[in-house]
Amino acid sequence: MHGQDVALGGVSMTYPNGFTAVHETDMDIHAGEFFSILGPSGCGKTTILRMISGFIDPTQGRVAIGGREMNGIGPNRRPTALIFQNLALFPLMTVWENVAFGLEARGVDKAARRRRADDLLDLVALTGQADKKPTQLSGGQRQRVAVARALAVEPAVLLLDEPLSALDLKLRQHMRAELKAIQRKTGVTFVYITHDQGEALTMSDRIAVMNLGRIEQVGPAADVYNAPATPFVATFVGEQNVLRGKVIGRENGYACLETPLGRLFGVDKHGLSEGADAMIFVRPERMRIADGAGGPGNRIQGQVERRDLEGAFVNLFVRAGDHSLSLHLTNSGTAGQEFSGTQTVGFDHGDAVVMPVGALAGE
Repeated sequence: MHGQDVALGGVSMTYPNGFTAVHETDMDIHAGEFFSILGPSGCGKTTILRMISGFIDPTQGRVAIGGREMNGIGPNRRPTALIFQNLALFPLMTVWENVAFGLEARGVDKAARRRRADDLLDLVALTGQADKKPTQLSGGQRQRVAVARALAVEPAVLLLDEPLSALDLKLRQHMRAELKAIQRKTGVTFVYITHDQGEALTMSDRIAVMNLGRIEQVGPAADVYNAPATPFVATFVGEQNVLRGKVIGRENGYACLETPLGRLFGVDKHGLSEGADAMIFVRPERMRIADGAGGPGNRIQGQVERRDLEGAFVNLFVRAGDHSLSLHLTNSGTAGQEFSGTQTVGFDHGDAVVMPVGALAGE
């Protein structure tokens, strides 16, 4: 099996009622990569998947797979396979018959179908399960049967629409690793739709973050998390402390903001001008208690409100003015217990991102 690239050129989708689900979009997915499209419900990510698979044609623009234009070519004639949230396994067929279902339609004889099914069940770590019925398998095993069935037709591109959302947390975490391993072994291009940032960050080579029918950022997981391009991306992918202010100075790639909590510095990649309204974002794990002279450059004084134990982390909440600031501390056994009353918290200039004012996730 070999993956192929997917290119969307100026595609958009407007329905007859006038609703535009996807505004004009260009996107290049590389052959053999694990590419996730991340965004809230209704942002257009499933519409993009359906345009790639051929279940709908874009209102305008072109879809190409492996350099070949796909517009007007139906789903069964595209080099793609699709896995939905609802796995739709056939309950009366055995596991191997489910896996080989697509091969029977292509006229492959029974012995060859069985061999292919057994090979794929080995690939997805279901050796010895071929003659069971789907109802005899766990949720995670049924998920792997669906992947094997999709791979049986040797797609160049495997499209996965929120496939793990019905599983419990532990199983979801396990299946993330399984899917990533299967993708690596096969080299097939995976295009993965999810609203779960943890899934996208864990599995993806690159992520496209969507909002209201538009792609707001495309990049490796680390870039999307550490260097978000918009306020929406900053607040949809991971947690943030957010403060508004006015730019009062710029120097060496940093902007200085006058905020209700004092003057704060952060990385400015937007070239903001003095006097501009802006927002500063800092992750809770980049915040720390600022004790001593060698502490962080940005400092804020506040009152400790509460501590929440979250297993490996302790979340410390500090009230400063009208703002509640969140700090994630590693649980060292006593983490956070020594902090109470008035504390100075802070963060380094390079750990904060300054951006023009924009819509936040959830607003």
